[in-house]
Amino acid sequence: MENPPDQTESKEMMLPPRTRRPKGGLLTMPFIIANEGFEKVASYGLLQNMILYLMSDYGLGVVKGQTVLFMWVAATNFMPLVGAFLSDSYLGRFLTIAIASLSSFLGMVLLWLTAMLPQVKPSPCLASAGTNCSSPAATSSQLALLYSAFALISIGSGGIRPCSLAFGADQLDNKENPKNERVLESFFGWYYASSSVAVLIAFTVIVYIQDHLGWRIGFGIPAILMLLASIVFAFASPLYVKRNVTKSLFTGLAQAAVAAYVNRKLMLPGQSDSYGCYHHLKDSELKAPSDKLRFLNKACVIRNRDEDIGSDGLALNPWRLCTTDQVEELKALVKVIPVWSTGIMMSINVSQNSFQLLQANSMDRRLSKDSTFKIPAGSFGMFTIIALISWVVLYDRAILPLASKIRGRPVRINVKIRMGLGLFISFLAMAVSATVEHYRRRTAISQGLANNATATVNISAMWLVPQYVLHGLAEALTGIGQTEFFYTEFPKSMSSIAAALFGLGMAVANILASVILNVVKNSSKKGGVSWIEDNINKGHYDYYYWVLAIMSFVNVIYYVACSWSYGPTVDQVRNDKVNGVREEEQDEVVKIN
Repeated sequence: MENPPDQTESKEMMLPPRTRRPKGGLLTMPFIIANEGFEKVASYGLLQNMILYLMSDYGLGVVKGQTVLFMWVAATNFMPLVGAFLSDSYLGRFLTIAIASLSSFLGMVLLWLTAMLPQVKPSPCLASAGTNCSSPAATSSQLALLYSAFALISIGSGGIRPCSLAFGADQLDNKENPKNERVLESFFGWYYASSSVAVLIAFTVIVYIQDHLGWRIGFGIPAILMLLASIVFAFASPLYVKRNVTKSLFTGLAQAAVAAYVNRKLMLPGQSDSYGCYHHLKDSELKAPSDKLRFLNKACVIRNRDEDIGSDGLALNPWRLCTTDQVEELKALVKVIPVWSTGIMMSINVSQNSFQLLQANSMDRRLSKDSTFKIPAGSFGMFTIIALISWVVLYDRAILPLASKIRGRPVRINVKIRMGLGLFISFLAMAVSATVEHYRRRTAISQGLANNATATVNISAMWLVPQYVLHGLAEALTGIGQTEFFYTEFPKSMSSIAAALFGLGMAVANILASVILNVVKNSSKKGGVSWIEDNINKGHYDYYYWVLAIMSFVNVIYYVACSWSYGPTVDQVRNDKVNGVREEEQDEVVKIN
């Protein structure tokens, strides 16, 4: 029996109003970090042994195989910039990550099919005993399928890696929270640590599976992980904060640069009569540009309001008149370029892992003299990851709480100090590497192994651990510091580009490392022998390390100059304090400067 209308209405009026749960927050973190983690386990796990797969199953020589992998890694490192552009300007972060996850999954499925289907790769070599054979070369269509798999994986990485960090920060960034800065700093650290754990799993578990269970299972598991990553991320869609996209960011930057050049002969208005002289959007908080890089301010100077601005309040020719927001975005990018460039040298040092692999392979890798187990030469890179993770945990859970307890107030280390300290530790890592290699080479020669590069030198490979640890600390301080620095200094519309800049620096570093290596090899050749030789005992890798150490020390000085010329950060300006100590409304935070 239905209730009378008046009783129904009265009951509805008595019901409490439904409260919507605010979107974002810590609840979304597992879904975002899991997506990034699965992607890293899958992609990094595929890369480690890929040269063996190309040589054994596709018949590629070591030179061509390495060239293919170099192009793949270069594309993977550069694609995040494209992904950041599409995310900020057209697709939004959520849609970019979703499409990229699908692309990575499809790429890994294609790669798995190359291991499953004999028709998509060259026929195996079937030689009778005592005879030589050469398997047929891979056809164009077979290579096209392989390269398509690499391309799809690179596209996926380009969409996930720059957007996941910024998308996660979107869920936590709350300017009304007095501890917002501390929350973001903690998030950046834990995010970086979780990514490192994923890489560590890729370097151990996935590589072990490929070595012992074959390519079919070794490629199939990453594909399954990528499928799980896509499902987990999409499942939490209703919980996410999804920021609206703006117009093409790169177009806006280009318009600001062109307008500043076109208007280069204009006189800037004085401080007293600048009101109404600069073009800005109605809802913009920037009524006038900042005083830094003032020559760019000419891009938003209104010459004739009737001729420059339409009835809708927009510029009639955006290539001659830009908004104050566009000018400040260009300034933000120009300002951070010097600081960004200082991190390239650290990435060059970290990329020397192949030489460290040769060192470890020539040393005694037993844990003790009585032990029969040898640490694989390629596994020493774990010490870098372990050091990075350990620093993040100690810094967030021990060092800062202890310092805060001693000072009686919350304490944190300024981001520019952390970046500089990381660059100095990177210099120390190369100095230690040079010293250890000098000792290893001298010991090898004294044992009569100068012409035997495959022999084991009677010196423990544990001597290599300190340099790996120092590399991990340097990356933890500078890598995390730069990511935090870019994100806080850039406007919110550029946050994905902020996340992509560190990866772009790594890509540039790999190219420059190749140039430096070839220059050192060619310039150091004397009597047919150079510092860089296939026989590590004949070459002088210690001299090569010292070259990098000297360059790293010069880079530290360069960073000090860049940091000083940059001036105070956005957080320092916001809190009206440059020299370290600042007071908030209900809290006081001490920055060690």
